[in-house]
Amino acid sequence: MADSTLWWLAAGILVAVELTTGTFYLLMLAGGLAAGAVAAHAGLATTSQLVVAAGVGGGAALAWHFWRPRAAASHDAGSNPDVNLDIGETVQVESWLPDGSTPIKYRGAQWQALPREGSPRATGAHRIVEVRGSQLILEKIAN
Repeated sequence: MADSTLWWLAAGILVAVELTTGTFYLLMLAGGLAAGAVAAHAGLATTSQLVVAAGVGGGAALAWHFWRPRAAASHDAGSNPDVNLDIGETVQVESWLPDGSTPIKYRGAQWQALPREGSPRATGAHRIVEVRGSQLILEKIAN
């Protein structure tokens, strides 16, 4: 069996394992094995194939490792619109209570809402910027 066939089989096995486990790093390593297969097709020696596969797969895994935490930490779940579909929705504030909260009717239920830090306690249209348990954090929409 040719070296390139072994590389492609190994890459296919890693892709299959990645699909069953959801470990994205395996996909990066499978890319490295595919690069090793391309190196074998190019006629490089076995040592060179290993270096290419390790460089591409390891480099991709390292790049993903260092890039991913910064991208994932951009929002917590309470204020992430990809996780919480209420973020960005508009509600109407009729009045504010002395304790700084306001009752809001939203999605057919009564919610307690608080202003975002630094946001004025004004009546009118507000945007939901965060959900903390059963509390909505609101920001005044500028007219």
